[in-house]
Amino acid sequence: MIPRQVSASAWYVQGESALGSTANGNFVSNAGFVVTPAGVVVIDALGSPALARELIAQVLRLTGKPVTHVVLTHYHADHIYGLQEFQRAGAKIIAHQAGREYLNSDTAQSRLAASRTDLAPWIDANTRLVPADEWIAGPRDLEIGGVKLLLRPVGPAHTPEDLVVFLPSEKVLFAGDIVFRGRIPYVGQADSRSWIAALNTVLAFDAAVVVPGHGPVSTSAREDIVLTRDYLTYLRETMALAARNLDPFEEAYAKADWSRFEHLPLFRAANRMNAFNTYLLMEREAK
Repeated sequence: MIPRQVSASAWYVQGESALGSTANGNFVSNAGFVVTPAGVVVIDALGSPALARELIAQVLRLTGKPVTHVVLTHYHADHIYGLQEFQRAGAKIIAHQAGREYLNSDTAQSRLAASRTDLAPWIDANTRLVPADEWIAGPRDLEIGGVKLLLRPVGPAHTPEDLVVFLPSEKVLFAGDIVFRGRIPYVGQADSRSWIAALNTVLAFDAAVVVPGHGPVSTSAREDIVLTRDYLTYLRETMALAARNLDPFEEAYAKADWSRFEHLPLFRAANRMNAFNTYLLMEREAK
């Protein structure tokens, strides 16, 4: 884990462009942090307690300051399994209130149970789901040590609880999984129409630097955001046409031209599932 500085006050660590595994310790997502005179604000908690402990140590080594707050962009496993370490260190956790539904769901519990097997020893019986200390319902300005961070809901998109964090003084945007860079996004059960709208909202920040939820930092924000937007748009267009024509999914998938995206990491792992979930979504939207 190597913290990389992206502006005078902002840093991030970059996970691998891969699926979580015992080999990579579930280090497959990014986390950021902003240094202020009064402490450090971390954005996302990484995918295991061990990774969180390492990040806390790196922050202390670089800054000599404690982590005072953790802001979650969303409640997916690879961004939250480190939360208990930040809680133990005394940091206040902030997230959007829509995350409560997932946190208290059978899905979250079954995912954790599976991770204790699939990601052992990094995820074990001591790993637990941690709620926020402050659940926000709308825009929130967080000021620490004279440094202002803008917390802005942009969901439902990738998840119902999507938040982005903007450091206006240095034009740095922590976009969470609204933006994937250099890899195929994980669409899952996302509302892709709202996700596309959220990407347009993100573009309006006019950020000089975007730290995505996955992949390297971007200084060509518009280009990278447009790639994610165009991928989601293409999924919707091709699968909507198939749904309208009552074409079987396998036939529609085989006919689609994936050449613009097939070179991206995780295309083979994620694209078929993304397309199938979008196919089902377009069937529902057509009713």
